[in-house]
Amino acid sequence: MTVRIGILGAGFIARYHAMQLRLIAEPNEIVAVYDPDVDRARGFVEDEGGVVAGSIDEVIAASDAVIVCTWTAAHLDAVRRVAHGGLPVFCEKPLGRDLAEATELVEVVERSGVMNMVGLVLRTSPALAAVRSLVHDDRSGAVVNVIFRDDQYLPTQGMYASTWRGDATLAGSGTLLEHSIHDVDILEWLLGDVASVAAQSSHVHGLDGIEDSVSVLLRFASGATGTLSSVWHDVLSRPSQRRIEIFCERALVTLEGDLFGPVRYQTSDDELVLDGDELIEWLTGRGVALETSEQDFVVAVREARAGAVPASLSPDVRDALRAHVLVDAVYRSARDGGAPVSIERAG
Repeated sequence: MTVRIGILGAGFIARYHAMQLRLIAEPNEIVAVYDPDVDRARGFVEDEGGVVAGSIDEVIAASDAVIVCTWTAAHLDAVRRVAHGGLPVFCEKPLGRDLAEATELVEVVERSGVMNMVGLVLRTSPALAAVRSLVHDDRSGAVVNVIFRDDQYLPTQGMYASTWRGDATLAGSGTLLEHSIHDVDILEWLLGDVASVAAQSSHVHGLDGIEDSVSVLLRFASGATGTLSSVWHDVLSRPSQRRIEIFCERALVTLEGDLFGPVRYQTSDDELVLDGDELIEWLTGRGVALETSEQDFVVAVREARAGAVPASLSPDVRDALRAHVLVDAVYRSARDGGAPVSIERAG
């Protein structure tokens, strides 16, 4: 059964999802694409297939499921219309421009009962899966501290050429919400609940409402501490790079590439380095699933259409809302000069 996919928004991230859909084994087809920029939609269709739709409703009518890749301000309306049409929806992150908008989107989806997933795709990164496995290895001991750096050039230039990300009315804010919402999600996915944050931010590029640097001090419910540095800069040779160092009682786990490593595991006795194919083989040998978010979504849609009960999808809108809670706390701390903000446990 071929799953018919509709796409709302035809920019950089839509092309990323199209690439991922091509790579998965489950039969799927992009059938309709809508973007207010008709030329951009035409360019997408020429490369990825489907037809240019004249409206969101046309995409919904042609599809079995819809992926929402619009600018952030349009997510709520697009998801509401897909949910009203009763179709499974995959929404890009962030859900909304602020916590209130994200909360409303979650309420819309949960009231409708439609299958849903959110593009917090780093949870399917092989390198991060290895980091998670190593951090939770009994040999490592308790986590003591994490140092997380995420840098990317300002995405209004270069291959992203995303002018809307420089407009707070469309994007909501800058590097923390737009890019590092991935990071706060991953930090809890790796290390458990964040209990409090304290933060500072800056606006070097002078884009109104768009911060380009955020430094966060984190305390986890486990007692561990850490820092997150999120930066947008103008070094075009560094499109998107993350480095994570996790100091455990008896081990240091280091991630140097957020998809395929290398991942380093150092103890007093030896050092393990996992990179590329060796990383994949190591994960496979431990029974760690290596399916992408797009694979999980398409499989669940196909199973539902066949009358089966699909597996629960994650991350979903509720998972993404937790990331918004963390982001909101960071922004509140930064507005209050770095005062600590406590965060309730997830769930």
